[in-house]
Amino acid sequence: MSATPLKRTPLYQAHVKAGARMVPFGGWEMPVQYTGIIEEHRTVRGAVGLFDVSHMGEFEIEGPGALAALQRLTSNDVAALPVGQIHYSLLCYPSGTIVDDLTVYRMGDARYLLTVNAGNIDKDWSWVTEQTRDVKDAHWRNASEGTGLIAVQGPKAETLVARLADRDVTRIGYYRFERGSVAEVPALISRTGYTGEDGFELYAPADRTERLWTALLAAGRDDGAAPIGLGARDTLRLEMKYALYGNDIDETTNALEAGLGWVVKPDKGDFIGREALEKIRAEGVPRKLVGLEMTERAVARHGYPVLKDGRAVGTVTSARTGPPSTGTSRWRTWRPRWRAPARSWPSRSAARRSRRAWSRHPSTPHE
Repeated sequence: MSATPLKRTPLYQAHVKAGARMVPFGGWEMPVQYTGIIEEHRTVRGAVGLFDVSHMGEFEIEGPGALAALQRLTSNDVAALPVGQIHYSLLCYPSGTIVDDLTVYRMGDARYLLTVNAGNIDKDWSWVTEQTRDVKDAHWRNASEGTGLIAVQGPKAETLVARLADRDVTRIGYYRFERGSVAEVPALISRTGYTGEDGFELYAPADRTERLWTALLAAGRDDGAAPIGLGARDTLRLEMKYALYGNDIDETTNALEAGLGWVVKPDKGDFIGREALEKIRAEGVPRKLVGLEMTERAVARHGYPVLKDGRAVGTVTSARTGPPSTGTSRWRTWRPRWRAPARSWPSRSAARRSRRAWSRHPSTPHE
């Protein structure tokens, strides 16, 4: 019995031609690096990098019942979202744990776009359609297959996109968007990203995404623009303490222990998971997602136990090595995520012991 073949984005051939190292990721064949993770990390912090994030999922919902459907499904208050604005939110199970984290775009008075994680597209689609089947006049469309998505990130991102756009992108505020064209390709121009740098995410028709990618690289050559793989995307998001679904948050993690209580809005009314989360809030959170810094040359890995006085108190959820930052964000040799309510403890990696210093960093979401 053969394994399910990996999916490919519209930019697959461009990655292969550029010499990218391709790896499986969430059911997709994706570039992990081109020239090297450290070099690519520095490119984004010092110039501008292009990421293929076409593997992400896009769901559209419209109709008079769309707002009611999203208010039931998501933890944040969609009613407070103006047209042209975006917010970060969560899909929760009745237990308060996380189905997925996502962004919600208000496209019109009764029209919205949801961007979900690549590995969760099928699960999320089943969840949102099943949980809102009784909501009248709310019409869903899975636009994932026909949508390409390129993230342009770094201090020179605005200059690059402005050079090719048909509108003044400098006027687009953070977590805002406009429709327009970039390099004569129709695009939704969104001032969002997952790196902690300024930049844009450009949603385009899948069959025109390669044209947009090629034009951006050509127009940004003198600015140092380069394609960036998933490896540097991971070091960049860890440096900024952005959580990754499947590592730092998942179906066993609730929003409050993950530091995401700020996107849980119980005052808006009932939503899936509200009752459980309010109970957890009242009783207190027994564990927390926190950031730690390696103070010795040692390697932490996903799944490693965290020990305090010889007793397991947590688990490593994400960890990476990487370069010193070239921007304003301070790089720590490690940005691991741990679930452990401890301030400083010895922890064991393989056969040796190293000191992990606790640091009070709240978990921050993807953008």
